[in-house]
Amino acid sequence: MTDTARAQGLGRPLDAAQRRRGLVAAAIGNALEWFDWNAYVIFTIYFSGQFFPKGGTGATAVLSSLIVLAVGFFFRPLGGALLAAFTDRHGRRAGLTLSVVLMGGGSLLIAVSPTYTQVGLLAPVLLVVARVAQGLSTGGEFAASTTYLVELAPAGRRGLYGSIVYVSNAFGTLGATLLATLLLNTLGKAALTDWGWRIPFAIGALLALYGLYLRRRLQETEVYLAGSERRVARPTLEALRRHPRATLRVIGFTVGATTAYYTFAVYLPTYARSAHGVPATSALWASVAAQLLFIAVLPAFGLLSDRIGRRPLLIVFAAGYVLLSVPLFLLMNSSPWSLFVSMSAGLVLFACYGAVVPAAMAELFPTEVRTAGIGLPYALTVAAFGGTAPYLVEALGSAGHGWVFPWYLAALCLVSLIVYVMSRETRDTELTAE
Repeated sequence: MTDTARAQGLGRPLDAAQRRRGLVAAAIGNALEWFDWNAYVIFTIYFSGQFFPKGGTGATAVLSSLIVLAVGFFFRPLGGALLAAFTDRHGRRAGLTLSVVLMGGGSLLIAVSPTYTQVGLLAPVLLVVARVAQGLSTGGEFAASTTYLVELAPAGRRGLYGSIVYVSNAFGTLGATLLATLLLNTLGKAALTDWGWRIPFAIGALLALYGLYLRRRLQETEVYLAGSERRVARPTLEALRRHPRATLRVIGFTVGATTAYYTFAVYLPTYARSAHGVPATSALWASVAAQLLFIAVLPAFGLLSDRIGRRPLLIVFAAGYVLLSVPLFLLMNSSPWSLFVSMSAGLVLFACYGAVVPAAMAELFPTEVRTAGIGLPYALTVAAFGGTAPYLVEALGSAGHGWVFPWYLAALCLVSLIVYVMSRETRDTELTAE
């Protein structure tokens, strides 16, 4: 037993109760993180005019705030490199704790930031700083939570445990969506636009404190402690140098999926309101129903992948989007039901990816570089494609070329489909150090 293992009291295998506690604590912390991150996208339409010069059109303010969203995404690769490497060097618990501190700090800054009319250009600068902190956080969060949950899983359950990454992600997004519905119905659009938009960010900052409490109590995984003697000084560089093919697979795995996720899970209700005139409350409730369906199918697909493998479900996801991206957008009209059907179909297809890709990615790398191997290529791809997806949808629609985007999405998913078909099955891979 290593000194680290003795210090953490993990010389013997974790029992079922310890695994369940770790699973619940990691999931709650992840949900709180994604509540904070996605609140920005959901509330953009209400607060965008507060941070940018008056006189432009409403669409201009929304586009400006979405550009700031993209800035946050472009700092995710730095978080993926630094925070993921920190997690491989200092432990899964340490990385997850630092992640929630950065996310909560960003939410607090948005909640208390002055408006453009109060301080001029300082207002958008503060907004950018907050999103940079949150971008750094999310850059390492996916890789750290993925690695922790997959390493925590008992034999034959890595797919199920890994599916909790997106289950908790969806709960965080759902919480932000429900809060938007509540605030819109109780405060009204005028008050929400004037000052009510601060509420979700203040709540996010408070919830981050609870997430910090949970994550400081997490126990390290047996797999990480067993590989403590093989830790490397520069995990990100070692992952790129020793595992270039696995790194490229992470990029290929992600390129279509991240665009699909930020289109169908996060931005589609906003698009339905701006492009098709779906009433705001109806759009939010359609989104809630679709996300509940998404949450329900994720664990089932995770369990299925533990039986038949990761690769078949990944292929179903990508092939489905290649064939259905354009029809799902054509289905959209002014009816909330069209939003629900389109969003539900897109999310159920995405669940074939979301339920299995945490395990599939973790199984590509050895313990000492597992988080770093996922972190940088995943975050870089999300920044380039996921972060720009809402902006592209809005910009193309405003220019009268909205029909281009679903073809773009289908093309990216075709790239991922080719990668899945050419990749080997990893379900039976041992999670060990090299």
